[in-house]
Amino acid sequence: MPEFNIHALPVAGGELALSPLPGRTRHYGADLPRLLDWRPALVVTLCEPHELARMGAATLGEDLAAAGVAWAAWPIPDYGVPGEGWEAVTEAALGRLRAGGRVLVHCFGGCGRSGMVVLRLMIAAGETPEAALARLRAVRPCAVETEGQMAWAVGDRA
Repeated sequence: MPEFNIHALPVAGGELALSPLPGRTRHYGADLPRLLDWRPALVVTLCEPHELARMGAATLGEDLAAAGVAWAAWPIPDYGVPGEGWEAVTEAALGRLRAGGRVLVHCFGGCGRSGMVVLRLMIAAGETPEAALARLRAVRPCAVETEGQMAWAVGDRA
């Protein structure tokens, strides 16, 4: 089975990364330590609760809290785009990045939903959509999978 990989890039003075769901590539108990070793200040989970449960990761929020890591659960349907809550996630993520911290965004596979949110954060941090997408896809070529996700990520700047 493939390893649990974290795909990181510098953004706003910190490190912003995307990954698959811990437990997606191997076993949750093997992937969680790898996530914690990366030392994130915040983990943003885009998976729906049934995805977490299916991969044995239903306790992710509690496990992160026990390790002193902030957690934001913001479920988005697979191949979908977000509903409400973007402003709170942006504020939390950009605040930690600007303080030199690390933010990890994950969905089930670490491509579509997580790529969309990471791209939007990069743009919110001041990057142009074109430059941000090029940098993001240099570390994670599958980032942002649908036209709807791309439209949401670039907002009114398209």
